[in-house]
Amino acid sequence: MSKIYVVGLGPGNIECMTQEAISAIADSDTIVGYKTYVDLVQSLIEDKEVISSGMRKEIDRCTIAVTCALQGKTVALISSGDSGVYGMAGAVLEVVEKSGEDIEVEVIPGVTAANAAAACLGAPLMHDFVVISLSDLLTDWGLIKKRLHCAGEGDFVVCLYNPKSKGRPKHIEEARRILLQYKEGTTPVGIVRNAKRDGQQVDITTLDEMLNKEINMFTMVIIGNKSSYIKNNKIITPRGYKV
Repeated sequence: MSKIYVVGLGPGNIECMTQEAISAIADSDTIVGYKTYVDLVQSLIEDKEVISSGMRKEIDRCTIAVTCALQGKTVALISSGDSGVYGMAGAVLEVVEKSGEDIEVEVIPGVTAANAAAACLGAPLMHDFVVISLSDLLTDWGLIKKRLHCAGEGDFVVCLYNPKSKGRPKHIEEARRILLQYKEGTTPVGIVRNAKRDGQQVDITTLDEMLNKEINMFTMVIIGNKSSYIKNNKIITPRGYKV
């Protein structure tokens, strides 16, 4: 049977990849992915056929993966982080379903950006948390704002993906304004750029001061809940154990 692995590479370094992901890539004849992600695993794919493309070509990459699989090749379609979290898993399953072809799809999980950033910060995700992308390319901004209000009202720890880009420099400012309606300005905030990659930078600050730090598309922003605190340059969100 034709087969496509949808592989989550994790945050970017091979040490953070799962053994299952490494094995799936080794088992594949063809690697399909966004060029930046292909570059992250160059040492693992030197003997493979590699097909890469640029941003916003997700459906094209899924179609290419299906075409290659139907040619009898085992394909690894790669994503950063976890392939099922803002990744390629859903898209490839939809494309395969629409094709009507008998193709096996196996989703290989990976360490998410939120998990990688949290590890850099200490233990900010020890209690209930939400992940919200501030990119409105595929989701209406009004709906994103509604989700921010709900997260704030519920006192969730909030992980913000895609917090800022040249095309939407103000979304992070509005997200902060919304969350300040529910959280104190002293709420701990962790800002991690290039988590677990070359160039990693970590800032620990507060909701009041967070916009004074560099935030870009390579950044994960984690905003604590009412019980989160900073100690020894780490953010801790208590789970509730008696220590």
